[in-house]
Amino acid sequence: MKKKTWIIIAAIVAVLAIVAVVCTVALKPAQKTITIAVPNDPTNEGRALLLLQANGIITLDPAAGVTATKDAVTGNPLNIEFQEVEAAMVPNVRKDVDYAIINNNFALDAGLNPVENSLLIESADSPYANVLCVKKGNEESAEAKALAAALYSQKVADYITATYAGAAVSVVENPTDGFDATVDYAALDGKTISVAASPTPHAQILAVAAEILAEKNIKLEIIEFSDYVQPNMVVESGEVFANYFAHIPYQENFNAENGTSIVVVAPIHVEPMGLYGGKQADLTALTVK
Repeated sequence: MKKKTWIIIAAIVAVLAIVAVVCTVALKPAQKTITIAVPNDPTNEGRALLLLQANGIITLDPAAGVTATKDAVTGNPLNIEFQEVEAAMVPNVRKDVDYAIINNNFALDAGLNPVENSLLIESADSPYANVLCVKKGNEESAEAKALAAALYSQKVADYITATYAGAAVSVVENPTDGFDATVDYAALDGKTISVAASPTPHAQILAVAAEILAEKNIKLEIIEFSDYVQPNMVVESGEVFANYFAHIPYQENFNAENGTSIVVVAPIHVEPMGLYGGKQADLTALTVK
């Protein structure tokens, strides 16, 4: 066979090899996008992203801090798509995404056990303590002190431990009998103290505090809200005396963004945030290779 013929055959073989590679690449299925629903308010979205970073799934711009959003993600090897959803609605979209990161109060409301059902969960020493708050100027009032003392009680601490089994953890280091020796309880006899709260676990915990206050003939009116805005606004307006639903970073950020004057009276418990499966039943899809 002539040399020219061999050259032509070799060229044809080379072209066919290139075509085969191109076809293989073209036929190879695209990498599936992993979707994770996260709360859309600044501090809770940042908290959710920090949970993923703590588990080596993404990396964040250190400058973003606790108010990080998806725009602060600097390392995303799995090409995760973040769906920002109102915190209360995250459990509702869980079935439509691969994973969802849910605040514990909304997880509990949705029938999820944060300890048993979550695939990832914050450690119990989370800095996001849920706090009793009032409008600035009321923090030293007898009502605020009496309510804080009831929430600082051993009875409340025991209730949190027994009821939530790690889904909520008391941060009160030295629980008391539920009463403050500096408060003139006789002056509060017959009074009503109103508190805005999330249904679970805050309103449930407040119900225990209400039993303690009732011993001094003080009525605790618990008003439930399912969102993270109204509990602050009704306290700011003076319609409600106190609230108990959110953590410290959220309250600080809320004041900065809304010009409100909500101040912390007492940190009561933490609720470790968790990642739950949606379309995915385990963490396999989140394994960084």
